[in-house]
Amino acid sequence: MAGIQARDTRPEMVVRKFLHRQGFRYRLHSPKLQGRPDLVLPRYQLCIFVHGCFWHRHLGCKYATVPRTREEFWRLKFAQTVERDSRTRAALLAQGWRVFEIWECGTRRPDPDLAWLIDAIPDYTQKHISWPPTDAAA
Repeated sequence: MAGIQARDTRPEMVVRKFLHRQGFRYRLHSPKLQGRPDLVLPRYQLCIFVHGCFWHRHLGCKYATVPRTREEFWRLKFAQTVERDSRTRAALLAQGWRVFEIWECGTRRPDPDLAWLIDAIPDYTQKHISWPPTDAAA
């Protein structure tokens, strides 16, 4: 687990490059905000988390598997991560921030469909988005 990156992951870089090409400027991993969001767009009062499907448990995703060894350990670890994500999201929403969660599986295609993000960023009615949606929500 020591080799797992927290910053500059491939999915994060895909989102960062896409937003930068579209003219959006952002802050990275702001220590001033709970959970240190991957991208912060202060102008739009928006935090973007780019979650790995395995670690953050994207429901219904084929990448959200559970290792066969030490299953109890992994299930506890995943449950703690999901709970922490939930607390972080709730705290940021309570402070007036909008929270977008982009899942790793949504950035894996050679040309990921992130066009929805361009319309969603300036739309202040969108307080929380999780993309792509889980199978359960679809």
